[in-house]
Amino acid sequence: MDLAEAVRSGNRLALARLLTRVENSDPEGRQAMDALFAYTGQAHLIGVTGSPGTGKSSLVNQLALAYRRPENGDTPRRVAIIAVDPSSPFTGGALLGDRVRMRDLSGDPGIFIRSMASRGTVGGLARATASVTQVLDAAGFEIILVETVGAGQSEVDIARLAHTTLVVEAPGLGDDIQASKAGILEIADILVVNKGDRPGVESTERALRNMIELAHPELEDAQMSGKSPDPLKSGWIPPIIRTVAPRANGISQVIEAIAAHRVYLEGSGEWQRRDRARLLFELNAILNDRLYARWRAGLPEGAYNHAIDTLMDRKQSINETLDALLQYQH
Repeated sequence: MDLAEAVRSGNRLALARLLTRVENSDPEGRQAMDALFAYTGQAHLIGVTGSPGTGKSSLVNQLALAYRRPENGDTPRRVAIIAVDPSSPFTGGALLGDRVRMRDLSGDPGIFIRSMASRGTVGGLARATASVTQVLDAAGFEIILVETVGAGQSEVDIARLAHTTLVVEAPGLGDDIQASKAGILEIADILVVNKGDRPGVESTERALRNMIELAHPELEDAQMSGKSPDPLKSGWIPPIIRTVAPRANGISQVIEAIAAHRVYLEGSGEWQRRDRARLLFELNAILNDRLYARWRAGLPEGAYNHAIDTLMDRKQSINETLDALLQYQH
């Protein structure tokens, strides 16, 4: 049985081995991904992002537990978690501590946790995160939770990857609302105010609500009429949900909001649009890498180092040096 077949059959060791090869850009990993691609496109990709200290890992832990142990008699869902941890800028290493914080989930065969180092990439994700989600999707996981690094203002790549993006806030972090400074609020499909038992939670919720109302003036009309706006007509308006993750307070409301958002995505055609945009982004990223690698391989020996020396001597500008390098024909 080859690696792709083993993953499809539920072999967790084969899955872990394949994910490692995908992260390391191994040719065998690429071949297995090619074989698995036809089985992708089924999972609900849920991104969880926000500033450090908001309790993202605790929230992800409780969401996974809720999907595995549904209170309403639903069938338990198979859940995969991708936890991206920041890498050291000096050694490239990472603590990968999210796996430690999710010990409640250990031993459950319906849950698979993969910690990833960001390896210097910005935007909150690792370079191979999209490929890892594809493998987990093909492996039959119905819910894939992707927790970003937690760098805060630059974490917008998750919106290109996920169907549903949760932006997590918490009171007492020094600002009324951390995310508003960089527009991360704009990527939110659901706003979660975690650590809702802390002082200042009402102020945080009020700040969020004011920003939502500014972005969606139709809310005021709906409030005056006493009717909730229809998402399929007016578009999706992010709900604000208060949680206390360690006690599982508010988790069921978050699960309900995620389900409602999926209904909206499928009913409005947004699910297909987001899938198309994500695949286009991945295609362009791989194309850029391949073209760059092919171009570098075709340069005469020493040409690139000579170009750097030219720059160091300030004999040419960066643009002039690049134009000269691009003259080489392959």
